[in-house]
Amino acid sequence: PEEVKSYPSTICFPNNDPGERSWNYCSLFVGMFRNKRSFTVDLRRPEGREILGRVIAQSDVVIENSLAGTMEKLGITYEWLREQRDDIIFVRASGYGLSGDYSDARVLGIHLESVMGHQMLRGYEGDDPIIGVFAADYVSGTQIALSVLFALWHRNNTGEGQLIELAQAENAVAMFSHAYLDYALTGNVQRAIGNRSIYAADGVAPAGLYPCLPADHGGEGDDCWIAITISSDAEWEALRGVMGDPAWAAAPELATGAGRAAHQDLLDANLAEWTCQFEDERLFHRLQEAGIPAAPVLHAWRVLADPHVQSRDLYQPCEIEDDIGEYLYPGPLYALPASEGGIRRPPVALGQDNDYVYRDLLGVSDDEYDRLVAEGHIATKYDESVR
Repeated sequence: PEEVKSYPSTICFPNNDPGERSWNYCSLFVGMFRNKRSFTVDLRRPEGREILGRVIAQSDVVIENSLAGTMEKLGITYEWLREQRDDIIFVRASGYGLSGDYSDARVLGIHLESVMGHQMLRGYEGDDPIIGVFAADYVSGTQIALSVLFALWHRNNTGEGQLIELAQAENAVAMFSHAYLDYALTGNVQRAIGNRSIYAADGVAPAGLYPCLPADHGGEGDDCWIAITISSDAEWEALRGVMGDPAWAAAPELATGAGRAAHQDLLDANLAEWTCQFEDERLFHRLQEAGIPAAPVLHAWRVLADPHVQSRDLYQPCEIEDDIGEYLYPGPLYALPASEGGIRRPPVALGQDNDYVYRDLLGVSDDEYDRLVAEGHIATKYDESVR
């Protein structure tokens, strides 16, 4: 691009304009809601629950991820769902589960990462904990899908539906099993180690992010970095060769993985002094050609512009509702040559499929449809009382 603007990480809107219906354009929303449908109903009223029941009677799976107690207040329980369809599969993806001391707690991503211990493992030694990414949200989504497949398999074999309970905090614990097992087996409490490898004790060193020549993108200087990991003596010898075998790298204490792990400060300082002489992309290819695991550290725009990513069709053009325009969206994350895949529908807008659900699925008359619109069940905007 001619110019690259840089802002702190945040949600965003196309052209930085939230528009009249901002909930339809938020980057977090549109990035995940392609190939989906949306209808509206006011569940605060008895008729709304009756409408939902008619939809559930034609559904296989119900998934909820609301604050603790929300579904109970609305009268939507597993028992009620079974009255609508006896073999329904109901997924309750709460923060901490349906039992235990934390079950009634209000939870957002930052709280999940906190109780999992994730934040204590991120950042640099001696610094305050940092938020990082909300990994539990994304991992839980994939595990919800997997649990539903298991439940569908069970129903196909037995005719029985079931209630699936998924505690997101527990679900994401597996990502940090090394830290829990380290404490259980040895009594060691792992801490933040910056960009170094958790396998340093096994000789994985040096490992980290190292500065490269700043790039000039549209007049704005941009720091560039490269990730390098050395996992064996052979890779270390290859790195020495690429660097021209400087005197410091020939020190006998660096000849073994254990020695390199014990001298990571020295390695990082000298490597940074060397890498900062090169452009990240060129150094990446040079290291890879020598058999050294390395990769440039890319901003989002460089990912989208990367020839490899473009050749894989990972991101595909898709329209946003209300004539906002066409943008690149993540497509299928795996290739299934024998199956149809891709973006079939653009990111759905609130209430976009009201006609389909009410008229086609539920068969409401024109007069009933108009009444439901007037009463606020059918809408494309949020009621002012809940905004």
